[in-house]
Amino acid sequence: MPAPHHPDTLWFTRCPVPTATGIAADRGSLAAEFAADGIAVRSLQDLPPGQAGDHHYTHALPGLFREGGNVPALWARSRGERTRLIGLTWIEERQVVLVRAGSGLRGPEALRGLRLAVPKHRIAIDFWQAMALAGFTGALAAGGLILADATLVEVPAEPGAGQWTAELAALREGRVDAVYAKGALAVEAAAAYGAEVAVELDRLPDRTHRVNNGTPRPVTVHQDLLDQAPELVVRFLATLIEAADWAAAHPAEVARILAAETGAGATGVAGAYAEGSHRTLHLDLTPDRLDLLARQERLLRAHGFLAAPVPVADWADPEPLRAARDLAARRR
Repeated sequence: MPAPHHPDTLWFTRCPVPTATGIAADRGSLAAEFAADGIAVRSLQDLPPGQAGDHHYTHALPGLFREGGNVPALWARSRGERTRLIGLTWIEERQVVLVRAGSGLRGPEALRGLRLAVPKHRIAIDFWQAMALAGFTGALAAGGLILADATLVEVPAEPGAGQWTAELAALREGRVDAVYAKGALAVEAAAAYGAEVAVELDRLPDRTHRVNNGTPRPVTVHQDLLDQAPELVVRFLATLIEAADWAAAHPAEVARILAAETGAGATGVAGAYAEGSHRTLHLDLTPDRLDLLARQERLLRAHGFLAAPVPVADWADPEPLRAARDLAARRR
């Protein structure tokens, strides 16, 4: 039986992208880690969609570990949820600005004066809109430009429609000139709509231009769980460290897991994630990564996505990750 101060269930959630949490879940190592304690480990995605989606964004479930986009994580913290930042990853995930085929538009400087698609979703925190704004900000900055040098065009998204469907339709119909997209499904969507790449953010030498929802990507946990059962948090993180170690040596298996996680085919996965991405799933809380996340926090606050400032350095708690590394080293 779980100890009196321990929950009987630990929950995890992750976005459909490369994560150590997804690797550990696929391999069954999270469930195995806590089985002897009588603690179940369940995916938030096992819950009804509405309930799962709410907790994925609000992180209001005390026993929840979340490895996913930084927009909802920062949003939840800004609204007063008692979460702590316990890890960050940086995984190069294809980010592009797409234009109509035959337009001849190439490079960041070509974005000057264009109509840029900014999606509008009817959800509590519109991370899609935040991603587009961050993506265009980075692409324009690489050419010495700012958002004011282009025209932002709001594109309403229909509920249940595919990712980037509304924006790519607007591009095809000539209502906008450029669309931001990222990840495995973006590769497939761009091919389906015949769009061409004007800016490949992954190839820009300054990675600050690629700061976005998934770069860097945080792991967060509720302060209540840290207070009540810090050793469970350490063991969970140690399991993620071990999953990242395993992934570094098994690229073919990681590609299979990514296809399942992202819902994309092999072509989309191969086109979205740089060679060697399977070796980049380890967590860190270096000053460099914290500074990159602080850059994202400032952008989100400037565009009105956050209810209050989130001092990133104060939000981070490095102790669980330090202890998890020690534990993982002892178990090797």
